[in-house]
Amino acid sequence: MTLILFNKPFDVLSQFTDRGSLTTRATLSDFIDLPGVYPAGRLDRDSEGLLLLTDDGRLQARIADPKFKLPKTYLVQVEGDVDAAALDRLRTGVVLNDGPTRPAEVARIDEPALWPRNPPIRYRASIPDCWLKLTIREGRNRQVRRMTAAVGHPTLRLVRWSVGEWTLADLPPGQWRTA
Repeated sequence: MTLILFNKPFDVLSQFTDRGSLTTRATLSDFIDLPGVYPAGRLDRDSEGLLLLTDDGRLQARIADPKFKLPKTYLVQVEGDVDAAALDRLRTGVVLNDGPTRPAEVARIDEPALWPRNPPIRYRASIPDCWLKLTIREGRNRQVRRMTAAVGHPTLRLVRWSVGEWTLADLPPGQWRTA
């Protein structure tokens, strides 16, 4: 069994081929040349961080299937100054257009020591931002972004830090290692 931890850079598709675009976009094949491994779950093109890949179908299902409730932790830069009421709404679950979310674990954190994003987040002096550490146990399409927007704080930068026991620690963007 092979399990790869990959630090997916911003603007990279979580698949090996680009289907349906008139322009060439970066894919996993630009970084990983290992046959027979497939992503376990997904990470949107405009999100960064930990993407797990494996050649084991059972492990892939355990990682990706929400019924296993594997925790996924994100470092999230949001627009605005998040208050206790917004954090409480995230902790109790937010109602989205596809139904309520499960409760999240969330806390404000100091700005983490991350690599610079390319391109950088647009800075606006008149609008503050802050960072959250947010853990969910489901994985709907663009869920974290929709949750923060639902409490009035759109996501500016989203980095998945960990999935279950696997973490991004000491893994530069665009690099991978086996677990």
